[in-house]
Amino acid sequence: MSRVTVVGAGMAGCEAAWVLAEHGVAVTLYEMKPKRFSPAHHMPTFAELVCSNSLKASRVDSAAGLLKAEMERLGSLLVPCAKECAVEAGGALAVDRNQFSAHVTEKIRSHPMITIIEEEVSSIPEGDVILATGPLTSDALHEPIAALTGKSLYFYDAAAPIVTGESISLDRAFYASRYGKGGAEDYLNCPMDKETYLAFHQALITAETVALHEFEREGLRVYEGCMPVEVLAKRGEDAIRYGMMKPVGLTDPHTGRRPYAVVQLRRENREGTMWNLVGFQTNLKFGEQKRVFSMIPGLENAEFVRYGVMHRNSFLDSPKLLDATYSLRKEPRIRFAGQMTGVEGYMESAGSGLLAGWNTLRALQGQSPLILPPETMLGALTAYITNPEQENLQPMGANMGILPMLPIRYKNKQEKYQAYAERALSALESALAAAGI
Repeated sequence: MSRVTVVGAGMAGCEAAWVLAEHGVAVTLYEMKPKRFSPAHHMPTFAELVCSNSLKASRVDSAAGLLKAEMERLGSLLVPCAKECAVEAGGALAVDRNQFSAHVTEKIRSHPMITIIEEEVSSIPEGDVILATGPLTSDALHEPIAALTGKSLYFYDAAAPIVTGESISLDRAFYASRYGKGGAEDYLNCPMDKETYLAFHQALITAETVALHEFEREGLRVYEGCMPVEVLAKRGEDAIRYGMMKPVGLTDPHTGRRPYAVVQLRRENREGTMWNLVGFQTNLKFGEQKRVFSMIPGLENAEFVRYGVMHRNSFLDSPKLLDATYSLRKEPRIRFAGQMTGVEGYMESAGSGLLAGWNTLRALQGQSPLILPPETMLGALTAYITNPEQENLQPMGANMGILPMLPIRYKNKQEKYQAYAERALSALESALAAAGI
């Protein structure tokens, strides 16, 4: 019987292990938790969501929704699990992160073809292997990966704080989604007038941050998609007011007017007992987070369940190292998956794990590789990160801009995105039919 080793039980590793096991391949899945945790992980379960509980938009005519639709067609484990653990979040698919992780863990642990070994891996296993150790790969394994692939690239990202629902003052905050989209209680909004905003902005840009000594030696490289709020705020007085604090589409019921700026909170669980400060990834010291974020109207007495943290991420120079099956060009038995390949986002990472799993399966069966056409979101992401002509790779998430242009120009954005989605799903079906899937 064929056996494949998967290292890492995050989003990508779980998808890779699942697709292999579901097609009769024995999988040995290594996960160092709960014996050892990375600086950003705290739960003993698999597929832990660190930065946010949102998996982005659900609509198929959106980039994130299209990605999830393609993944479901390929036999995803995580997308159905996410839908079963969903919490209200307007047009987004957000989950109760504890339920989601527990649900995925139960599915993986109960599969008869998956053997789980709870220990840290310090060398690259023999045989067919998928390395899905994530952007926080432990130093013990990072060294042999670096020796195999050459110098890795580094960047930093950050997680946003979470506060308890009962500690939010509804005398100041109000329920509403922008432009009335989604459920009435999907988001809580903390409005600011100009004076309050300017005071908050000043406090934010002068607050103390956590010293990152190694980070300072290597040079600042923060990924734009996870920019700490204090870093963005230092770009100008209105930088965050036109970013995560934009007030458009909202009316404060207490005043009947649009706020000057607004902080949105998204529910972390169905019960609404925990709320995430949307876009407020941060590297401020914990005491400074309490002081500065308590200046937000409605959060004066906020109880912080989790403070924001910033941590090192690493990713490969995939254009030079990986082919379109996620195999290492110089040693094809080794595949990589997840954020370390240069895809950005939970579902993007999971999608790379799906494709790594499928291509490992097909290689074992002596079949041709599964390389999805660039008209699909998964195919376009793969092409982007493995294009050998790509220079200075930055992590890339699902977006319509990486898809080939449509033959017809659409003035209406919604019609254009719908056309992208229809073309993608048709191309996917044709590719899978040709592959016998």
